[in-house]
Amino acid sequence: MSLYSAPPNSLSKNTVQSFSRRSLLPQQTHTLWKIETGVVRTFTYLEDGTSVTLGVWGSGDIVGKALSKVEPYQMECLTKVQATIFDLQGWDQIADVLLAHIHQAEELMIVRGYKTVDIMLVKLLTWLSKRFGREVEQGRLIDMRLTHEDIAELLGSTRVTITRILRQLEEEGFIHRLSLHRIVLREEEIWHYEI
Repeated sequence: MSLYSAPPNSLSKNTVQSFSRRSLLPQQTHTLWKIETGVVRTFTYLEDGTSVTLGVWGSGDIVGKALSKVEPYQMECLTKVQATIFDLQGWDQIADVLLAHIHQAEELMIVRGYKTVDIMLVKLLTWLSKRFGREVEQGRLIDMRLTHEDIAELLGSTRVTITRILRQLEEEGFIHRLSLHRIVLREEEIWHYEI
C-alpha cells in the first residue's frame, strides 16, 4: 500500500492533492493539510502497538503534525480524500484551528468516558452522524465505511465486542447496516436507547 498518492517531492503548496482510502497524508515540517473532501483519522501507537485515535476530521478541518506533540503521529484517510497543503509560517488563523482541535478532543473524551461500551458506541455513532452523516429516508447515513476494527480503535474496545453490540443494535432497530460498513442511525430510536 502506498503511503500517499504522489511522490513527496511533487507535493506543491495550495494545490489540491488526492489520496486513496487507507493512505496516509505525508508529514512535512511547518505545513498543515486542509481537508477539502473526505474524512481523516489522526492517531498514534502505544508501546504495545495499540492504536489510539486522536481525532476524526472532515471537510474544512485542518490537520498536521505541527498541531500535536504526540509521537508517532499519523493521518490516515478513512475515505477518499482531497486535501490542500499549506505553509504554517505567517498564517494567522492558527487560534481557530487549535480551538477546533480542543473541542473535538473534548467531545471524544466525553464519548470515551461512558462506563459501558454499548453506551460509548451509541454516543460515537450519534456524534459521527451529526458530524459526518447526511439525511436519508431511514435516518442519518454514516457513509464512512468504518470497519468494526476502526470503531473498536476509536473506543478502545475489541472488534468482537463492537460486532456483538452492532448486531444487537441492529436487531433492536436502532441502526440499519448497509454494505461496505456503512450505518444508518435511526436518531429517534437512539434517543430512547440512551434513556
